[in-house]
Amino acid sequence: MAKITIYTDGAAKGNPGNGGYGVVMMSGKHRKELSEGFRMTTNNRMELLSVIVALETIKNRNAEVEIFSDSKYVVDSVEKGWVFSWQKKGFKGKKNIDLWKRFLLIYPEHNIKLNWVKGHAGNMFNERCDELAVDAAEGDDLLIDKGYEETGETNLFDS
Repeated sequence: MAKITIYTDGAAKGNPGNGGYGVVMMSGKHRKELSEGFRMTTNNRMELLSVIVALETIKNRNAEVEIFSDSKYVVDSVEKGWVFSWQKKGFKGKKNIDLWKRFLLIYPEHNIKLNWVKGHAGNMFNERCDELAVDAAEGDDLLIDKGYEETGETNLFDS
């Protein structure tokens, strides 16, 4: 099976505010783009959700996956092992627990490496993900981010 390369991005118009994610997935000659918008969410939730949705889209298990994200929050949480410590401590005092639990369900299914890329620095695929995320956030028929709206998290400094 060919290696899968994924670029992800999240956006929020206001933090919190309407938001969206964008994903570009590539493997061999295949390319797939994904995006969705939500009426009330945060930038960090969209950054994390973009990675989750991309991983959940992969059909075959044990895939070799390399993810590029401009979110230090997501990349460092995984690559520095913080999320695994948070899990052991029951996520006490942490945000986005619903999404981190969802991430941890799919993470063991693949061989994953996350890489940080500087955002808005001319990387073609990162820029495309940003376009997808912003367009989704500004779209009609925005979805409800139940994990955000039902927890009542209203930290304006979530980024």
